[in-house]
Amino acid sequence: MDTHEITKDLPTKKKKHLTHVSPISLSVCGRERGDRNMAKTTVAAELEIILASSSEDDGESEPEGFDSSEEEDYWDNKDPFEDGEDSQQPKPPSVPATMSRSTVDQGPAKRTRREHILPTQPIAGHAQSSPPTQQSAPLSWKTDKDPDTAPPVPSFNPARTPGPQLSSRWKYKPFDLFKLFFSAQTVQTICINTNKQAAKQMGKGKKYKWIDLTVDDFYKYMGLLLYMALLKLDTVLDYWRQDHFLSVPLPAQVMTRDRYRTISWNLHLSDPDEDVQNDSKKGTPDHDRLFRLKPLMDSIKTACMSYYHPHKYLAVDERKLDSKAKTVITLYMKAKPTKWGFKLFALTDSKNGYTVDFSVYTGKSDICSGHGLSYDVVISLVHAGYLGTGYHIYMDNYYTSPKLFKALHALKFAACGTYRETCKDCPRTQTNALTAKSKRGSLRWIREGPLVFVKWMDNREVSVCSTIHEAYSGNTVQRKQKQRDGSCTQVETPCPTPVAEYNEHMGGVHRSDQLIHHYSAKHKTMRWYRSIFYHFLDIATTNSYILYKEISLSQKKRPMTRRAFMGELSAELCGKPLHTPPARGPASHLPVSIADVKASGISRKATTGRRRCEHCHIQGLRKDTPWKCKQCDVALCLLLDRNCFEAWHED
Repeated sequence: MDTHEITKDLPTKKKKHLTHVSPISLSVCGRERGDRNMAKTTVAAELEIILASSSEDDGESEPEGFDSSEEEDYWDNKDPFEDGEDSQQPKPPSVPATMSRSTVDQGPAKRTRREHILPTQPIAGHAQSSPPTQQSAPLSWKTDKDPDTAPPVPSFNPARTPGPQLSSRWKYKPFDLFKLFFSAQTVQTICINTNKQAAKQMGKGKKYKWIDLTVDDFYKYMGLLLYMALLKLDTVLDYWRQDHFLSVPLPAQVMTRDRYRTISWNLHLSDPDEDVQNDSKKGTPDHDRLFRLKPLMDSIKTACMSYYHPHKYLAVDERKLDSKAKTVITLYMKAKPTKWGFKLFALTDSKNGYTVDFSVYTGKSDICSGHGLSYDVVISLVHAGYLGTGYHIYMDNYYTSPKLFKALHALKFAACGTYRETCKDCPRTQTNALTAKSKRGSLRWIREGPLVFVKWMDNREVSVCSTIHEAYSGNTVQRKQKQRDGSCTQVETPCPTPVAEYNEHMGGVHRSDQLIHHYSAKHKTMRWYRSIFYHFLDIATTNSYILYKEISLSQKKRPMTRRAFMGELSAELCGKPLHTPPARGPASHLPVSIADVKASGISRKATTGRRRCEHCHIQGLRKDTPWKCKQCDVALCLLLDRNCFEAWHED
């Protein structure tokens, strides 16, 4: 049967269906090994199905949609990038020469209710559409009424017993603890390099007297630096003035003024000859910007980690050293009180402020992991092999990021810190978020695995991320609230757990900075590495005092104050006694009678006004005397066989 004979008596709307379906059916059947009889049978069956369905809808109007010509124009002119289609989608099969363009290019047009899908196999080269995936619910901030569970935190397993790694039975003097950081070997290296630098300067024409620096001389030099930290004068030269009311005698007794100045001018930590070789490598990866600090810096860092093991809570923060030296590592920090200077990153014990480790910022990351400077700094300061596992590390928003916290969590370290709103991978949804009109004490939180992001409204919005705590456990803080009459009262304000713990343990670096800046040995200098040398000296004295304090508490003894510790350390370095009696001139100390002989009468002049001799009393004797020192007002024996007056003033 021919197709034309079947369709000639059909209405117009039935012919529209046939013009759309029959060519496709014929093209499919024509590819089946050229079996013409099979193709005719298939076409006849399909036409019977279409005729049966069309007879049921004779009274209905045709639905809106594409007609055949419009449909062909649509698929001919369709942009392959329309509706987000990928440019790499599979191409339609090539058109055989025996087929018409319209037969192959007719794609799956918009189906109407009256269209029927033929039970044919998918044409090769056309990808099947996948079922739509179910979209996840959008993130939403939760409140303090929503329960939260803290993630499992690694158990605290330090590599060594936390605290000083020294014998608690031994009585350590301040000088003994200070020599742990500035050992004789380290000082000897500094003396050798300083002597080389002085010889180099004198070879350039510098005219001053130079005597080779020894270890004892350098200890005395550092003792004077600490003495000047305790006793502040306007200039260094004021410490050697002898014609002023505020003159001090100690510096002149330790070394001369010119000797102190020449040591300061030529102080050098590295070998000057090796400095020339390193400077020749500027602009190459082999150049070391901290080469002039390395001998002392490596020694200080090793000592900080060797003689003390930190407790559970650690803090990472930065330090600023003010300096306007014209170097590559000098920074301008606009938002900081110290505008110009150097930046150091420090890892400290939150309990007492002990500096566990530190690094000097050189303007680039030495690790270059690709995750940013703040990520590299924390990972380089936290050594799992040295510390152990289970430590809680606190940091500010410069370092905090989800990527860093996940990396620390993988190393079995827990972390907590404030974060910035622009930080990558932090939740930024506004669903149920805090607003400017939120009340003080309002909080919101979102948990993503071990990470919990908490926002809390205090005077302003505070954002904290943690892998340690639950979002809220009922903590409160005291805040002032203004009443209607103008008075202020303390009220209980809800506080998230991460915020409360952050405020308690983040002060490690700040506590260390306070101890350093109270008695800092820094001086104005023309060389940038000498400015950092003074800071290394401050780290050594501060850590020495913390070691002394921890040992004293373990021995159940009351430790001396920081000022008293610094005074005793300075005296030991200078080689001078801590307590020195004032000098007494012989003319001002004269023996006089205690009683007024004329008033008491001649008959009683031998017994009136007799007092106990202080010198005999110290020796355990009880002797009375009518004599005393006019200047000291101390009763003293003055006899031929017992001259306590002379012995007292000689002691």
